[in-house]
Amino acid sequence: MPPMKLAPKEFGLPARTLLEQVDGNTIAIVIDRKSRIIMADGRKILEKAQKIKTLQASITVALKTTAPLCSKTIKFLEAEGIQLILY
Repeated sequence: MPPMKLAPKEFGLPARTLLEQVDGNTIAIVIDRKSRIIMADGRKILEKAQKIKTLQASITVALKTTAPLCSKTIKFLEAEGIQLILY
C-alpha cells in the first residue's frame, strides 16, 4: 500500500505541512529538503506531533526525511517517541 497524503488542516497544522499515512497506525511528518535538520526544527516537529496525538492518541508519529539530521536532534526525537524514516 503506497503512503496516502493527509490534509494537515484536519490536525490543526499549517497548510504547508506534509503528512502521510504510512500504515494503519503511523502518520509521518514529511520534510523533503537538502539542509540539515537541527534542534530548532526538532522542537517544531515535536509540536506538530503533539497536535496529531491530541486528536488521535493511539497513532504513532514518525519523521520521514531525506535531509541529514543532527545527532542531538535524533536523540531528542527518539526520546520523545518519534520514529525516524530516512528515504
